[in-house]
Amino acid sequence: MKLNPHAELDAYVHSLTATRIKFIHLPPLETHKGLSPANFITTLVQTHVPLVKQAATNIFQYSTSVLDSHRLAGFVLDMFFPSFIDLGNELGVPSYVFYASDAAFLGFQFYALGLHDEQNVNIFELKDSDTESTIPSYLNPVSSKLFPTVMLKPESLPMMNTLARGLRKAKGIMINTFWELESHAISSLSEASAPPVYPVGPILNLKSESEVHQSSDIMKWLDEQPPSSVVFLCFGSGGSFKGDQVKEIACALEQSGHRFLWSLRQSPDPSKGPMASPTDYDDASEVLPKGFLDRTHGIGKIIGWAPQLAILGHPAIGGFVSHCGWNLTLESIWFEVPIAAWPIFAEQQLNALKLVRELGLAVEIKMDYRRDGIGSDEIEIVSAKTIEKGKGA
Repeated sequence: MKLNPHAELDAYVHSLTATRIKFIHLPPLETHKGLSPANFITTLVQTHVPLVKQAATNIFQYSTSVLDSHRLAGFVLDMFFPSFIDLGNELGVPSYVFYASDAAFLGFQFYALGLHDEQNVNIFELKDSDTESTIPSYLNPVSSKLFPTVMLKPESLPMMNTLARGLRKAKGIMINTFWELESHAISSLSEASAPPVYPVGPILNLKSESEVHQSSDIMKWLDEQPPSSVVFLCFGSGGSFKGDQVKEIACALEQSGHRFLWSLRQSPDPSKGPMASPTDYDDASEVLPKGFLDRTHGIGKIIGWAPQLAILGHPAIGGFVSHCGWNLTLESIWFEVPIAAWPIFAEQQLNALKLVRELGLAVEIKMDYRRDGIGSDEIEIVSAKTIEKGKGA
């Protein structure tokens, strides 16, 4: 299923066509502009059910007419598509889910579903409460200020609860995590009426990216920096800020005096739909404070899209200002790079809580920051002083 044109992803998929992996390319969703993310996912599933059913039926019919080694053995489904479990049942094969987030957040989803189904309480009713909730998959009580925005909106919570119900129907759930990192959360899931969980991580594509980017000007610049001297700022494939916040970050960097490598990207065009990604600036100086690039020329470098793994694995990197997306979290742990946590959306606030308070692998910049505000279009501006304090730690 293709959400948006993605040249690098297409090239990667093409590189795998000579392997044992066969790709069946389904038609893209024709109309998705103007949909909220929740409605987009619902529409995507509804649109693709007949397409996936036809493709799976073709495989099933083929597998019954050839050697047993080619038989259809089962489904592995994305965490947002457990509704296809019914199709697996129809074809008589087991369905497993690959869960790309962490085990603790899976526990949070089941906790929110239990509140609704067993206590008739919607988790968004807690959003203005000062109390903290005891959630089995977390070691410490969790403030509602750190609950994912998508769970705190009445229009999107039903979709999340539907997903959680679907996850319970899976034969098992494979999670991109590992026991040493999330033993508490993994153990708690065995007591949450959940299917068997299998920690299969960390799944990292370490080889391809590092080979491609070793000769880039980014890596050459890092080669010239002392070991563990550079702070890397990157907010993932969906991370971007408006101009006022960009200027505060720039001021913090300049005042700190630390070497830095900053992946600075602009917000996506709203006309591209709810799942559009940020893009690179044609001229980053237009959004930065006047003279910033000249004043920081000797210690810093502004880039657009970043080869994250190659950068995190470079010996010059000494710290990472991160949105705490799960993939980047695993990558930074793999390369033993300490994190300054600045979550933006999705489950990232809960990831930051785990990293800062439970694991001691990060310091906080602004743990309860939300780019996707609740009930207001006004987004908080994190000050340069706050940013510098967290980054300096």
